[in-house]
Amino acid sequence: MRAEELVSRLSRFLPAEAILHEEALLRPYECDALSIYRHVPLAVVLPVNEIEVQEILRVCFRMQIAVVARGAGTGLSGGALPVPNGIVLALTKLNQILDIDPLARTARVQPGVTNAAISEAANEFGLYYAPDPSSQIACSIGGNVAENSGGVHCLKYGLTLQNILSLRTVTIDGELLTVGSQGLDAPGYDLLALMTGSEGLLGVITEVTVKLLPIPEYAQVVLAAFDDVAQAGQAVANIISAGIIPAGLEMMDQGATRAVEAFIHAGYPLDAAAVLLCESDGSRDDVETEISRIMQVMRESGATQMTCSQSEAERLQLWSGRKAAFPAVGRLASDYYCMDGTIPRKALAAVLNRIAELSAHYRLACVNVFHAGDGNLHPLIMFDANHPDELRRAEEFGGAILELCIAVGGTITGEHGVGTEKINHMCIQFGTAELKTFHGIKTAFDRYALLNPGKAVPTLQRCAEFGAMHVKRGQEKFPELPRF
Repeated sequence: MRAEELVSRLSRFLPAEAILHEEALLRPYECDALSIYRHVPLAVVLPVNEIEVQEILRVCFRMQIAVVARGAGTGLSGGALPVPNGIVLALTKLNQILDIDPLARTARVQPGVTNAAISEAANEFGLYYAPDPSSQIACSIGGNVAENSGGVHCLKYGLTLQNILSLRTVTIDGELLTVGSQGLDAPGYDLLALMTGSEGLLGVITEVTVKLLPIPEYAQVVLAAFDDVAQAGQAVANIISAGIIPAGLEMMDQGATRAVEAFIHAGYPLDAAAVLLCESDGSRDDVETEISRIMQVMRESGATQMTCSQSEAERLQLWSGRKAAFPAVGRLASDYYCMDGTIPRKALAAVLNRIAELSAHYRLACVNVFHAGDGNLHPLIMFDANHPDELRRAEEFGGAILELCIAVGGTITGEHGVGTEKINHMCIQFGTAELKTFHGIKTAFDRYALLNPGKAVPTLQRCAEFGAMHVKRGQEKFPELPRF
């Protein structure tokens, strides 16, 4: 009866094709890219404009029905996992680029616009949008804002937060808020920073104003091979300590490199224990000078082989392997679990060695691909979900990696968010006082907890049930690991 009443109320202002409520039509929305968790929603609603979003939220607010906003569904933390008695608010039809201002170097876009489409549209003005997640051809800007996504060039250009100016967002009771401004600063509290990375808990994004940058005159990338993972990790630290801020600095271990090479044929050395990809962009003179310094640091850090792109085609070819790492690993196992944690750069070698030990302990293969410049790890744990024990071990292995990140002074996420996947580990990352503050912010925006309930911020009761976890648990589990 509840579903029938909801459909009846929504039908007063939405066409029938915008309201999906038959099970066969709901199944494609039962999960995001973290497919090990699935729920069928009560209904899926597909608005085409901001006014419809407001009206849908007003109906749900009055009926006390939970709402999970969803973009392209490429999220990897279960952030768009439906609530069984709630709706999915799919924003894919809000997919227009509303305006590009080449003088102000900004673009106003709706949340369903894909990341790559912004740069494609801005290209004619010699501009582009800097954040570039690996899924940029599919992921939407609304989801990027919700998760504060980054990409391979975030070391130099920042995450989503550093590349947007303002948001239009709708609260659960249908009120429209504009946060941020077109200027360099805005009066009042920094609600733009609060909303960015809030994982759909505070409001539904209906419009984003992004910053655009001039397309660099020139770019080169160096691929360096190392016989030892520790040396590669030290090379990362050495580059940063030399005062060099590359456009991108990525690392892949041997397992990832071999998977990628079999899939993409990017020209990666198969015998290296680890490879680094380090890019410089800017004017041709500046790039040539910086690349020379980078190669010198790499050589002094123990690089056994280096390849430097000599054309744009070669640069894209070297990057193609890193960009295709996830699908490449997908060819090796029926399922993989992509983790996302961040650690101090100095801890890279120690953490990678411990991940190898955990891989042996849980009897599951794991390859490592990550944004080495800012310490954002993406271990890919391979398993077969058809075997329940492998799924259990994969989840435990992933949890151990998150605890390891905390133990060395890092955090349980870098860009994928907490969602459903890491909510228990928020109990380790934060104490009671912090969690109460988070809940206070949530209540200020959504007092009935209808927006994306059960995600990102755990209840204190959940933390107690998780097993009296606290911030020192990681150090106790890995006592010999230093905090950096």
